[in-house]
Amino acid sequence: MKWCWERRIPVVPQGGNTGLVGGSVPIGSEVILNLSNMNKIRTFDPVSGILVCDAGCILESLSEFLAPHKHIMPLDLGAKGSCQIGGNVSTNAGGLRLLRYGSLHGSVLGLEVVLPDGRVMDQLTTLRKDNTGYDLKQLFIGAEGTLGVVTGVSILTPAAPIAQQAIFLALPSFATLPKVYSAAKRHLSEIISAFEYFDRQSYNLVSGHTGAKALDDSEIGDSQAFVLIETSGGDANHDEEVSPRMRKVNKLLEDLYSGADGEEPLINSGTLSQSPTQFASLWAFREGIAEAAGKSGKVYKYDISVPVSEFVNTTNRVRERVGDKVKEVVGYGHVGDGNLHINVIAESYTKEVEHLLEPFIYEVVASHRGSISAEHGIGKMKPQHLHYSKDEVSIDLMKKIKQLFDERGIMNPGKVVPT
Repeated sequence: MKWCWERRIPVVPQGGNTGLVGGSVPIGSEVILNLSNMNKIRTFDPVSGILVCDAGCILESLSEFLAPHKHIMPLDLGAKGSCQIGGNVSTNAGGLRLLRYGSLHGSVLGLEVVLPDGRVMDQLTTLRKDNTGYDLKQLFIGAEGTLGVVTGVSILTPAAPIAQQAIFLALPSFATLPKVYSAAKRHLSEIISAFEYFDRQSYNLVSGHTGAKALDDSEIGDSQAFVLIETSGGDANHDEEVSPRMRKVNKLLEDLYSGADGEEPLINSGTLSQSPTQFASLWAFREGIAEAAGKSGKVYKYDISVPVSEFVNTTNRVRERVGDKVKEVVGYGHVGDGNLHINVIAESYTKEVEHLLEPFIYEVVASHRGSISAEHGIGKMKPQHLHYSKDEVSIDLMKKIKQLFDERGIMNPGKVVPT
């Protein structure tokens, strides 16, 4: 980095190349700095659960290392087989476990970062409490390599749950989803680890692609929304007589089937996983949506944050906007953190469809004071749209931070900060 700094040569840090906004893609004559060979685990403390590793470690490899120690990584992504922890940190990756374990802003304890001028910022602490001034590591979490190169990560890993169970529910309409979510939080409280939503179009897409069915057609009926709830904890017993966890689950299902205050049932049907195989098969429906969409055509992917109550309205507004210009529009996401994924499937990528979608979808997001990027980042594809989520003062401060760390502009140019 020092050599490049002195010669004003731009540099693009690169991890597993699994990002969706072009954050690790060069846009000119940059030097590509790939971190794949920095893949060593430095230390792990089984008592505290604190892991220190190189930035090039693959997420799934870290999970496999932790398994014998009965710990897990606090994040889980569909790209876990190839994404790297340094890239996860640099993009502040979210994923399926955020509801239970929070974001990387909380679980990352320290970072080692090579700055644009070659200096090394060693904040690779294994302390959970450190109140000594500015928490500088937070600037690099989600900075997408525009302020420096993350080379080492200290992260708090939670203890692995002894038992996990998936609950798959079919809802008559989206209107009941907020009530189902509220009931799940109330009944399941500390054992709920994921709450995923997908619409009927998403379910049909995966079922058509794989031939699999989570429920019989007669049970699904005209259900318009589906929910996948994951519970996890220290109780592996499925017997309600002796299992507090199962008593919680069964009480939830009783309330959902009976409705509340004389209302209609909140769900049409549902099923519980009874084995690791069934657990994986139910999760395959949620995790298979992106793959099924990709097999069906060319996909415009949008990763946004809006109020949960607006999930279906936002998706429907996009459907109305594009009409018959595309093959399908599907909506799915993480209810626990208000993250909606909208996939627009077209026969081909065209300017006509792109202009219908952008900036329209970002204007809809802005009307709800949402985020144009919930977990994928900004990269090279969204800097020009950043003003839909950040005000003028915030963007000005971002530019000043970029200038402070990288006054020569060599770190991942053209990404994140509007020019």
